[in-house]
Amino acid sequence: MAMTMHVDIVSAEASIFSGLVEMLFAPAEMGEVGVLPRHAPLLTRLRPGEVRVKLPGGEEEFYYVSGGILEIQPNGVTVLSDTALRAHDIDEAKALEAKQRAEQVLKDKKGEIDYARAESELAEAVAQLNALKRLKKKTGR
Repeated sequence: MAMTMHVDIVSAEASIFSGLVEMLFAPAEMGEVGVLPRHAPLLTRLRPGEVRVKLPGGEEEFYYVSGGILEIQPNGVTVLSDTALRAHDIDEAKALEAKQRAEQVLKDKKGEIDYARAESELAEAVAQLNALKRLKKKTGR
């Protein structure tokens, strides 16, 4: 039997996932990290992207986070994010619309716009779409 660790994925609104996993992958600020049981304690910021958990038995589940914090402690792993969604709950049409809107704002360069906010919205939309793409590829839908 493979070793497991307890993982919690929590958004500002609700707990999205809580359970035992064999491995967790997360989009840390400096690159993707893989976390196995007995990982050294770590606290790092997350960028918008996909969190994957490998469940006992080998099945994977996919989640989207808008950024946040990854905390690894001896008794478990916590992913804290303002927004966290199960990948299959992402609205693809809304994500595409948000991506196009952010790209248009950045392209126009007219008037008073908040470039940092537009870039952030673009990054979040792209991360959501990537999470959906990976889920569709994995499940064949």
